[in-house]
Amino acid sequence: MFRFENPIYLYFLAIIPLLALLHYGTDALRRRRLKKYGDPELLKALMPDVSSWRRELKFWLVSGALAMMIVCLARPQYGTKIDTRTRKGIEAIIALDVSNSMLAEDVKPSRLDKSKMLISSLVDKMNDDKIGLIVYAGDAYTQLPITSDYVSAKMFLDNISPDMIAVQGTDIARAIELATHSFTQQEGVGRAIFVITDGEDNEGGAVEAAREALKKGMNVYVLGVGSPEGSPIPMPGTNRYITDNAGNTVVSKLNEDMCRQIAQAGGGAYIYVDNSSSAQSALQRHVDKLAKAEMESVLYSEYDEHFRDFAWAALILLLLDILFLARKNHVLSRFTLFKPSSRIAMTSVVMLFLSVAPASFGLDNSAHAQKKNDRYFIRHGNRLYRDSLYTKAQVDYQKAIEKDNTNPVAHYNLGNAQLMQGQPKDAMKSYETAARLQKDKMRGAQIYHNMGVILQSQKQFAEAIECYKNALRRNPNDDETRYNLALCQHQLQNQSQDQNNKDDQQGQDDQKQDQQQQEQQQQQQQQQQQEQQEQQQEQPKMSKENAEQLLQAAQQEEKSTQDKVNKAQQKPQRRQLEKQW
Repeated sequence: MFRFENPIYLYFLAIIPLLALLHYGTDALRRRRLKKYGDPELLKALMPDVSSWRRELKFWLVSGALAMMIVCLARPQYGTKIDTRTRKGIEAIIALDVSNSMLAEDVKPSRLDKSKMLISSLVDKMNDDKIGLIVYAGDAYTQLPITSDYVSAKMFLDNISPDMIAVQGTDIARAIELATHSFTQQEGVGRAIFVITDGEDNEGGAVEAAREALKKGMNVYVLGVGSPEGSPIPMPGTNRYITDNAGNTVVSKLNEDMCRQIAQAGGGAYIYVDNSSSAQSALQRHVDKLAKAEMESVLYSEYDEHFRDFAWAALILLLLDILFLARKNHVLSRFTLFKPSSRIAMTSVVMLFLSVAPASFGLDNSAHAQKKNDRYFIRHGNRLYRDSLYTKAQVDYQKAIEKDNTNPVAHYNLGNAQLMQGQPKDAMKSYETAARLQKDKMRGAQIYHNMGVILQSQKQFAEAIECYKNALRRNPNDDETRYNLALCQHQLQNQSQDQNNKDDQQGQDDQKQDQQQQEQQQQQQQQQQQEQQEQQQEQPKMSKENAEQLLQAAQQEEKSTQDKVNKAQQKPQRRQLEKQW
């Protein structure tokens, strides 16, 4: 496919026909002036070294060089290429506390929401860095493997809540240990672990874990969120607060001393997070101090630059203009290369070429103009997207689709803009259309990767696994997709186990209800037996066989109830947590 990156410069080609008219106008004026001096044939004999065709040739050589330079400015592109770009950055793993205590509202709007805002602002200022995300409470999990995909990072960040981890509490040591194994193997890059917590470490061992991380070349920074005075922890969806086992309201306080100890052991710094923006400035200063190593990233470009070919053509034409003198060459004077009729034909061909050049270079309203228009909207939308104007970028991408509904790049970029605006469902539709239209394997792999990220964030792990597999079929060397696939498979397994635990708990609850019902029935039967015995005393005519049948039925019912109770006791009970914050 052939295109011009800046086709607007091709309008300057209209200068060449104007120069041609000026050239032939001045030539006609020169001939009229010569006739005033005498007969043209006599003057030609008096000036044997004058060559008319050389003058015309030099004009067209210069005009051709000018045309080639204008084409260079328009940046002709065709073909495909894969190149690499060297960038400098750091690797940062953010360990975010998602225990229930992070719902406290001593920092507005809450400790957890304030932490999300802090991370989002940090991601917005990253350019060539890599970032990973770990969530932890009583246990720790990798929410996002280390990546330079900032769109995925912000999308995963929006879906974080305390419901993600069933085991409550705060195990900072586990989060730091997991973070130390989450970096890449590249040498010379600055590595930092940013632990965001309210300092209520219920498990211990965080200082030792930070000390081990420092030995491995990873600095540990601690961001303390909350207030030392503390605040009660609201229960989501209610107007109540979390209470302890004794029924007292829990007040969660920021433990600044412990945060400072962890940061000091990890060779980092402690940053206090309150309702001001000072924490963001301090965090950015520490990030800027980290050593940034050069990293290579592979970039795929659908079009390759070929302006150099036209630049060489312009240089050759200028050299020929220098080599050809305006005077006749006596050695070649016997060869008549350009007869008058040939000159007229050549001029007609050149004028015809210049008249159709705008149409050939995309300046008409035909199919070429249509292609230029949809590419124009895509480029304009990309500039808006880079400036974080996602709504306006979406409008341009939709205009590009109106021009050419079969352009996969427009659908893919539209999905990215929708995703940044918090519209994952619309983004999925755009990605699906792009995947259906995209024939290039590398771009198709990226589309399926993004689809998998959306599905994984929505906990549709089975569908996300299929998308990641499709991405790896097109690009088997994508380590990030392979990591996400493994993580998604692990999350699917955990989801199945949680569902089984819920089913077991529901079964236990049902068994308890059955047991209660059976006990009630047993009590009713005992009352009936007592009434029957009283009736027997009052009515001695009751037969012995009827009494034995009633007694056997009661014994059998009691045995059945006892068996069900024994089975329920043999079922494993779920872990009873002492602290739920």
